[in-house]
Amino acid sequence: MEVTVTQGMLGAEIMFTAMIRDISERKQVEEQVFAEKELAEVTLASIGDAVITTDHRGVITYLNPVAERLTGWHREHAEGESLSVVYNVVQESNREPIADPVQLVLSRGTVSGLAIHAVLVRRDGEEFAIEDTVAPIRNRHNQVIGVVLVFHDVTKSRKLAQRLSHQATHDALTGLVNRVEFENRLQLLLDNAESEHVRHVLCYMDLDKFKIVNDTCGHVAGDELLRQLTRLFKSRVRGSDTLARLGGDEFSILFHACPLEQAFQIANQLRVAVEGFRFVWQGNSFVVGVSIGLVDLTGHEGQSLSSVMAAADSACYAAKNAGRNRVHVFQAQDLKHAQQPEQIQWVQRIEEALEQDRLRLQYQPIMSLQDEHEDGYYEIFVNMLDPDGRVLPPGAFMPAAERYNLMCLIDRWVVRNVLAWLSDTHTQHRVRLCALNLSAASLADDDFLQLVQTLFVEYHTVPSQICFEISETALMANFARASHFIYELRKLGCLFALDDFGSGLSAFSYLDELKIDFIKIDGNYVRDIADNRMDYAMVESINHLSHLLRIKTIAEFVESQASLEQLRAIGVDFVQGFFIAEPRPLEQLAGVRLMPR
Repeated sequence: MEVTVTQGMLGAEIMFTAMIRDISERKQVEEQVFAEKELAEVTLASIGDAVITTDHRGVITYLNPVAERLTGWHREHAEGESLSVVYNVVQESNREPIADPVQLVLSRGTVSGLAIHAVLVRRDGEEFAIEDTVAPIRNRHNQVIGVVLVFHDVTKSRKLAQRLSHQATHDALTGLVNRVEFENRLQLLLDNAESEHVRHVLCYMDLDKFKIVNDTCGHVAGDELLRQLTRLFKSRVRGSDTLARLGGDEFSILFHACPLEQAFQIANQLRVAVEGFRFVWQGNSFVVGVSIGLVDLTGHEGQSLSSVMAAADSACYAAKNAGRNRVHVFQAQDLKHAQQPEQIQWVQRIEEALEQDRLRLQYQPIMSLQDEHEDGYYEIFVNMLDPDGRVLPPGAFMPAAERYNLMCLIDRWVVRNVLAWLSDTHTQHRVRLCALNLSAASLADDDFLQLVQTLFVEYHTVPSQICFEISETALMANFARASHFIYELRKLGCLFALDDFGSGLSAFSYLDELKIDFIKIDGNYVRDIADNRMDYAMVESINHLSHLLRIKTIAEFVESQASLEQLRAIGVDFVQGFFIAEPRPLEQLAGVRLMPR
């Protein structure tokens, strides 16, 4: 039998074969597109950030599981809805709605983000602090066909930042503004008072008979008395005023935009309220009073932070000297009073010593317990000469310098002179590391960091030879600025030590973040370590935790061979104290001999 294949049949077969091939290729393409889409969705579903995509109208086309959880909308319900319905974002401070970032991107065609302190309100009303980024989606012709919104929950980190900020500026016991923040606000008023033609009044308050409660009933009762008086003060000051606890039983108020006469009336009302207040503790009733000093902030050029604080303290002292429990407005002769507090007299002495170059540097060796050949570590101290040339130790003038905001001037003098001294080539070869103490005031000074960076360049000093010591108290009072200060100077090569560690034990959770090189264990635990089991356990714990964080330890106040041996047994890295070597004038730093190891 013959089979004849016509031209038509052959053409049909070719067309059929081509159709099969076309269908097969199309299925392959569809499968490839599906696989890519599935991979993209799996990827988006797996990442930790929330992702929402929209079309060119701002209508939602996709939510990943994280976005579902944060918005409270399931994907099948959200798709097809306008973004503004699902993504409800407001300002944290005033609860005002934030402009739709998607519409902004669609109109501009550029990447955008939310304003700072944005809050996402979930469908059920729960809120999350968020940060986001919105970017355009473009087709192959570079046309914007939609947007992708990526955001994540920053509630914990924002609360931590807020808590640290609050701790840095507020008193832990009363919740009032602390001394550092109060002085910052006072300085701002002084800077702007003259140009704004606004009068303010500084009020300084010192409690009378507080010590009786503290000594009779203990510090727990004293703390409760301070909390109760804080509530009394807050109920009588204006909302525009700043009420602060400066420390101990000392409070202060900044009367903003307030005439002196009005400030006097408010201060006297506070005095009368305290006079009529009765503090009851365990069946005992106590009467306290308050002596108040007022200073009119005129905004004149002669009014500096240290001068007005000294004037306020002097006015308060005048109120006490006149019989206590009264209000006194500062007069120029108050500073000249024969009975004025000794610390106020120190203000003038310190300023004169700075002007007349009567500060002197001393050093104290820091000995390694791990490597007997590792010498060249020193801590630098500053003393002051009186007009007759007698040496005054730091304890004589530092409290007044801290109280009246003069520490930054002293820190500047110390850093400049130490770097100048280290710039000498012969000195550099003898010194491995110099430790310099920094005050809380310097950490809060915006210009101090820039000055230090400039001085390193000016004196061609190696930054790795400098270790800045920051006390635990100063760190917690200025955590944000201290972190920035440490970060910037570590980039240059400087090292950092946390001084007096253990007095609060509040900073362990932040040490890894701060990148501290040394911890100086509080000398109160070291001095009697050979005889006190609790002190030994405390030092051992601090040393162990520090080493876990790869931070070296320095024990201060080593005053006996027995203490030294205990510290060696614990594994402390370095020791310092009178048993090792006493402080000596810096110019004598040559051939230093330490106690035998």
